[in-house]
Amino acid sequence: MRVHILGICGTFMGGLALLAREAGLEVTGSDANVYPPMSDQLEQAGIHIEDGYNGAQLEPAPDLVIIGNGLSRGNPCVERVLDRGIPFMSGPEWLAAVILPKRHVLAVSGTHGKTTTTSMLAWILDYAGRDPGFLIGGIAENFGRSARSGKSDLFVVEADEYDTAFFDKRAKFIHYRPRTLIINNIEFDHADIFRDLQAIKREFHNLVRTVPAAGRIIVNAEDQAISDVLAMGCWTATESFAQREGDWRAKPQRQDYSGFEVHRAGDAIGVVEWDLFGSHNMENALAAIAAANQAGVAPEISCAALGKFKSVKRRLECLGVIAGVTVYDDFAHHPTAIRVTLEALRRKVGEKRIIAVMEPRSNTMRSGAHGEALPHSLAGADLVLIYQARNAPMDFTIFTRALSDRARVFTEVAGIIDFLATSARAGDHILIMSNGGFEGIHARLLERLRTMAANR
Repeated sequence: MRVHILGICGTFMGGLALLAREAGLEVTGSDANVYPPMSDQLEQAGIHIEDGYNGAQLEPAPDLVIIGNGLSRGNPCVERVLDRGIPFMSGPEWLAAVILPKRHVLAVSGTHGKTTTTSMLAWILDYAGRDPGFLIGGIAENFGRSARSGKSDLFVVEADEYDTAFFDKRAKFIHYRPRTLIINNIEFDHADIFRDLQAIKREFHNLVRTVPAAGRIIVNAEDQAISDVLAMGCWTATESFAQREGDWRAKPQRQDYSGFEVHRAGDAIGVVEWDLFGSHNMENALAAIAAANQAGVAPEISCAALGKFKSVKRRLECLGVIAGVTVYDDFAHHPTAIRVTLEALRRKVGEKRIIAVMEPRSNTMRSGAHGEALPHSLAGADLVLIYQARNAPMDFTIFTRALSDRARVFTEVAGIIDFLATSARAGDHILIMSNGGFEGIHARLLERLRTMAANR
């Protein structure tokens, strides 16, 4: 059976391709935005990718086409599928029908922290010998991949509230029927899909309605929006986590949160010593420990597992240190995530200069829906460089108005690289933030810095 995936280089669809391959299917795909690390993962798996969308790619017709939520009517491949009557499904629908039946699904949801928390939970279960399946919206470095089927009844899935497909406007996570559900946080996002925060809350309420009474919902104790969702109706026992409140708590042992005690019901039950930093990662860890406990993994084993956790690519990932300049890659998509990432890096590097380089790429950012919250989220950086894409509708003067001479706007990526090459100095930390390929700026900047260092 041959399956062709449209939008195969998306983080979700790329993982789906690996699962389909493991299921014994012949897998091919198409995408208009082919860039690492997902493209590298698919190439290593031997999955052929067509660059761009052309109806001829579907000749001869595959047995099934799985359509990503980034595609809509008017796309040549979508039109060919509909005109020729080729069977098609959405990605979440295929996952629910083929991979998830008869499994204990552990779903990780929330506006922020989904990918990292999903990776933590999958790693804890693997460390404990449970051999879970997983589908993560990024490449987990402990596994070197974003998805696998696993051999146990456990399956960990990153549960996204974004819509399913052009023909199914429900949130992706409605398809998963979790037995254990984490809700990390809820904020307004995806302005192209949701009218306001209340609309997002209703979608999370719909998710809560799918969790069985015998299951468990694990929630952030300090998030009012989550409390609002549960107040709409909840038929499942809950557990809560946060640094200072809830059933699961943490006591930091270092300023950068690279070490902390885990407490449950007031009792210290373990210590995590790891390479990650930031209060957000500490709270992600609490959620993962609580969820793993529901799968029968003792908290002390979870703490030991997290000591060997290697994070996820593109989550404050250090790409290299050249001539004393450290370059990071971060998958930025929301003001809160940007703010906490900068706070974490500041705690780590102290007074050293942080240069934030940002591409406002998500639909919500580009629309200007975040308003002044977006530039203010960058206030923790010493210098802010913004890439203004030609077709972005937002008002880029908000950055210079809010940050004054700390912010500079560029219309060419080459200009950003030129500026950094001449102004970066030893001890600087350059944080590149985008949820896309950013025209290859990461590799281009590193190569430029290497060349300059070699010529000195």
